[in-house]
Amino acid sequence: MSDDPFNNRPDGPSRRNQDPQFNWRGFMLFALAITLLISGFMMNKGMTGSRKVFNYAEFKEHVEAGRIDEKKKLELVNLDTTSEQTIRGFYFPMPAIKAGEAEPLAPSLSKPLPSEPAKDITDKPAAFGSASPDSKPFTVAVNIEFQKEELHKLLDAHKLVLIPVYENEMWSSLIGFLLPLLIILAFFYFLVRQQLKSAGRGAMSFGKSKAKMLAQDRNKVTFKDVAGVEEAKEEVQEIVEFLKDPKKFQRLGGKIPKGVLMTGPPGTGKTLLAKAIAGEADVPFFSISGSDFVEMFVGVGASRVRDMFEQGKKNAPCLIFIDEIDAVGRHRGHGMGGGHDEREQTLNALLVEMDGFDTQDGIIIIAATNRPDVLDPALLRPGRFDRQVTVNLPDVKGREEILRVHAKKIKLAESADLSKIARGTPGFSGAELANLLNEAALLAARKNMKSITSPELEEARDKVRWGRERRSMALTEKEKENTAYHEAGHAILIEVLEHTSPLHKVTIIPRGPSLGSTMWLPEEDKHNNRRSELIDDLVVAMGGRVAEEIQFGDVTNGASGDIRMASRIARSMVCSWGMSTKLGMIEYGENESTAFMARGTSNYSEDTAQKIDEEVKRLIDESYAHAKELLLKYKDKLDAIAHALLEYETLDGAHIKEIMEHGRLINPPENKSKPPPPPPLPKAPDPRPVQREDEDEGGLAPGLTGVPA
Repeated sequence: MSDDPFNNRPDGPSRRNQDPQFNWRGFMLFALAITLLISGFMMNKGMTGSRKVFNYAEFKEHVEAGRIDEKKKLELVNLDTTSEQTIRGFYFPMPAIKAGEAEPLAPSLSKPLPSEPAKDITDKPAAFGSASPDSKPFTVAVNIEFQKEELHKLLDAHKLVLIPVYENEMWSSLIGFLLPLLIILAFFYFLVRQQLKSAGRGAMSFGKSKAKMLAQDRNKVTFKDVAGVEEAKEEVQEIVEFLKDPKKFQRLGGKIPKGVLMTGPPGTGKTLLAKAIAGEADVPFFSISGSDFVEMFVGVGASRVRDMFEQGKKNAPCLIFIDEIDAVGRHRGHGMGGGHDEREQTLNALLVEMDGFDTQDGIIIIAATNRPDVLDPALLRPGRFDRQVTVNLPDVKGREEILRVHAKKIKLAESADLSKIARGTPGFSGAELANLLNEAALLAARKNMKSITSPELEEARDKVRWGRERRSMALTEKEKENTAYHEAGHAILIEVLEHTSPLHKVTIIPRGPSLGSTMWLPEEDKHNNRRSELIDDLVVAMGGRVAEEIQFGDVTNGASGDIRMASRIARSMVCSWGMSTKLGMIEYGENESTAFMARGTSNYSEDTAQKIDEEVKRLIDESYAHAKELLLKYKDKLDAIAHALLEYETLDGAHIKEIMEHGRLINPPENKSKPPPPPPLPKAPDPRPVQREDEDEGGLAPGLTGVPA
């Protein structure tokens, strides 16, 4: 028999996390205690409360009236704990007289007894025969020392015999007092004992792993549900094939990687890939987050790591997925200050379990992180994470495949063009594309539509990237006109410049924090930007401010986003991309060592810093001058586009081309939402709020870009 653990897979029942069960033992003890207390109370009440209590005067009247039952004993109870005695016996109650009957009253019973309500009675209780009710018990307290002679005379006169009975009620009273107390104490003892046992189990479970075994029959995800990351899918698919047929790889001496690290931007599908591996591989799959290892108690993280691998060995071969492994796998030695670092101890335990002296085959670790740069080098070496799979943002084809996967769950119209949406969403991750389709579905449902069409997809795309339209925002006519000229300046420059992407749409409808936007759509995904393209982008960014200056003779603060974007592009051209002939191909930035310590020192001199500033300013000034030259040349087109925007609010790229070619709109938009343009344009607009721009570190915003006004 082979020693390979993949060939000797135990088929034991899967271990699942059990929910805490109801404490039936404690509940039964509590019910028993309550039952005993009630029984004792009712018994005590039955022993004492069922007897009628007379005072001596009432007892004397009953004796004289002959209502004392002679057939039953009349007892004198002698209590050792008190000087008083109690007479116990039985008496006949007085029957009520029916209406209309005579009222023969005895002289001694001319008045009702204090303890009895006023009733019609007779003085012949002994002659009642079968009509008289049964006798009932009574008690009366007497003091033999003072009433001995009187009591004997009374009883002798009526031929009643008093039998002395000696009883000691101390023990019964003591038991009646202690029994409920003992029951309560016993109940609390068992209750506290149960809690202590539970607390003990909880304390011992701190070191237990929180890894959950994934149920294969629920929410099963396969590789068919993963799209747009074909290379990453092929690499992880090898693991599934090895688990299904290990001899295929072992025949050539190959070994399956012990660990696979998936890296990439958020939302690209790293966790979805892990779920697909679990759905395809017919082996146990454990899932845990990196933050589950870290606790406030020292040593808990390392203990959980060891317990997780123990569970894996019992179910080998198996897959263990650790999400956000950077929570415990950060580079060691970068902690500030001394003392015990719980995260480092957890990482050490993980390193030893993955590849140490006592490691066993059969456990494959799959980890995911967005920050591979902060992971410890010992964790990334071959033998631990042998393979690193990069899950990048999808390209045009990948975005279309992702949209089609998610479109299976919604009602999409046949006329909806997903390829156009894929081309219009460069830079979108899989999670953002799923959110786009969901927003489109909500928008169509809000309009009571039966299916989702292309306009809803376009609106959802714009909403996800720039925010929702704010048509209710109160803008003055001056602000609208200023915004129209600002966006018209961007649009004209995009059309006349050679190295710009095709114009997609221009709008003066406020969306998100911007009052208007000019959007251009790349024909294909761009991974590099030429110098000529970057220069044209700088000119386009200056178009809004230049148009305001040409038309109104004044400028507003609405171009703050354009200035910020242009400054970032120009500085990156000089400092990072070597596109300055004066400064050459040298990277000017901060030292990595000093940047880590947050000192902020640069690796160039103050004289070089001045030259960088001069070069950045030169690029901006030249772009501004070029934009002004072009807009003065096309001043009539600038006015025409601005008036059309004031009339229709939103124009497509085709409408802008018509105005540039014919000077007017030949096929105006169908959704005309504004009356004819207002009278003559003002010369000085009111200040506008600061606008936003699509920020991206290190250069142009990827994908569908625009210059919000």
